[in-house]
Amino acid sequence: MAATVLVVEDERKLRDFIRSYLERAGFTVLSTGSGAEAITMAGEASPDLVVLDLGLPDVPGETVARELRAEVPTPILMLTAKTSEEDRIRGLELGADDYVTKPFSPRELVLRVQAILRRGAPAADQGIASYGGGELLIDEPRRTVTVRDGQAELTPTEWGVLVALATVPGRVYSRFELINRVRGYEFEGYERTVDSHVKNLRRKIEEDPGNPRIIQTVLGGGYRLGLARDD
Repeated sequence: MAATVLVVEDERKLRDFIRSYLERAGFTVLSTGSGAEAITMAGEASPDLVVLDLGLPDVPGETVARELRAEVPTPILMLTAKTSEEDRIRGLELGADDYVTKPFSPRELVLRVQAILRRGAPAADQGIASYGGGELLIDEPRRTVTVRDGQAELTPTEWGVLVALATVPGRVYSRFELINRVRGYEFEGYERTVDSHVKNLRRKIEEDPGNPRIIQTVLGGGYRLGLARDD
């Protein structure tokens, strides 16, 4: 069954252009130019991914992203005319999985949508891995994470970071390694991008995000999973 993508872009020509390319790639596409309508549509249609312009006329894209994140972990690909690194990092801290800066190649946009959805797809041949005496459970077939008996709702990028770290618990992964494992490519500002996703991930899985036990920072090195895998 084709994945459903919700495109939220107030410029009609660009919205129709994006829709055309996504439909040609085999996606089912819903679209709107309104942030308020996007929140309603996402709740009713449960799209597999949202392409979200930040410069909406009625509700700021950042607010839309925050509302979506409060409801479900639907992947978000942000479109922005803001080019500064600080603006992009703020978007990622709201929970976006990726961003594209205008003007952009529609082919690149389609490839990024496909990459995000692949990251969120369940694994076919893995099982449930337990860490720290059962404190952390990663169920790859169902793409779920359970921490201290409660389920954590992760975005595809957060999931990818956690699974990458869990590949070898205790091993230090550099930011470069993590972004390449999760996204398959390096891009400008990748170090701070990884930091933003780790910050969001810690909020969801750590008892005390300010003093993390599960995802530990190694100064000058990167990050590691601080829990040993259970036998």
